[in-house]
Amino acid sequence: MSPTLSTWTSNTSQLPPVDRGFGAWSFLAAACLVESITWGFPEAYGSFLSVYLDDPRFSSQETLLALVGPVASGIMYCATPLIEPVVRRYPPYRRPLLWIGTMLCFASMFGASYAQTATQLLALQGVLYAFGGSVVYVVTISYMSQWFLDRRGLANGVMFAGSSAGGIILPLTSPRLIARYGIATTMKIYAVALLVLLVPVLPFVKERFPDTHNHVHGPAPRSRKDWYKERSFQYLLAANSLHAFGYFVPLVWLPTFAGELNLSASKSSLTLTIFNCASACGRLVIGALSDRFDPWALAFGNLLSGCFSAFVLWGVLSRNFAGLMAFSVVYGAFCGGWATLWTGFIRPIAKDDPNLATTLFGWLLLNAWTRKHISTPISTALETHVATNVTATSVAALDIGIPSRGWAIRNMILYTGSCLAGAAVVAMFGWGSEVRKRVQEA
Repeated sequence: MSPTLSTWTSNTSQLPPVDRGFGAWSFLAAACLVESITWGFPEAYGSFLSVYLDDPRFSSQETLLALVGPVASGIMYCATPLIEPVVRRYPPYRRPLLWIGTMLCFASMFGASYAQTATQLLALQGVLYAFGGSVVYVVTISYMSQWFLDRRGLANGVMFAGSSAGGIILPLTSPRLIARYGIATTMKIYAVALLVLLVPVLPFVKERFPDTHNHVHGPAPRSRKDWYKERSFQYLLAANSLHAFGYFVPLVWLPTFAGELNLSASKSSLTLTIFNCASACGRLVIGALSDRFDPWALAFGNLLSGCFSAFVLWGVLSRNFAGLMAFSVVYGAFCGGWATLWTGFIRPIAKDDPNLATTLFGWLLLNAWTRKHISTPISTALETHVATNVTATSVAALDIGIPSRGWAIRNMILYTGSCLAGAAVVAMFGWGSEVRKRVQEA
């Protein structure tokens, strides 16, 4: 055995174990916290929007204020395919970028406490925070494929559950802090909390391989150039698009629907809280199942269950608070856990290439984000069209017990359920394609 090969074998055997051990689990715990913090603010910005709208400094700039949350989440969704190639090409810079991104998030939150205009808020909370959070997030997920192989679905489920946790905690804590200290001091508290929570765990967000293992010499692997030609990835993009077109609509319209049922404001907000709790549980369970079962079979069952919850639980049974809660639980558990299946789809395409796995993950994020923001104006247009064209006769003909603006809400239900049904059909074709492929290779 040559000295070089002997050295490489020795170094490899000394690496921390995959899927187990302190290194893997400490990384996963840190990644979950990173996910919760970086995505928590953009997803919970609505908790701050109403306060800014009541502030005399910002009340006349409603349009810009409403853009802060969507801009932040949009940048974070879209930046992954742009940042990932840089992170992949320069592995030694990953750790410094992690700390730089954290400091940018801190600076944006702290600086926002001194903002006097909506433009400043948009620049700080919308752009600067999103850029810092994107850097931290991309570096973190770039390490995931190094630490987890056989349990990568479970690991992604745990990590994604962190974003649901952030969406639960911030809306519960911010009203009390704002009522007691005001919005400016609350921003300072969140900025300091961000540092206090992230700084101790960032040392655990690290590579499993030494930097020398991350440098690739010679021509790039073939999969990096033609992964988009993979039939399974094309089916995945189609199913992911249809899922995203429908998935986000109830999150926008649930409070309106609850209002039509004459539920109190606290009960209306509770439906979204329960949805986030169910999503966190669903992501854990579906992620673990994706390590053991065919992801296409899971996807078909997942989407079919989501379709059922939209048409039946929301469309027929949600005539009271109990029915609406049942819908929030089922829809959140199944549709909220969809993204944890991505790992199962990516694994056979990326194989042993962790960089390609991160690349595909980034494109799926971008794909979901574009469909999310297209679905919002579509659902609004459907609501507006129905509100102006529905007749009393047509309402009576198809009434299912939804009060007041029932036809407007009905269109949202039909739209959501149809998108998920279409995604289920695509998943069925994808499942069949993979089965035929395995039979031919056998």
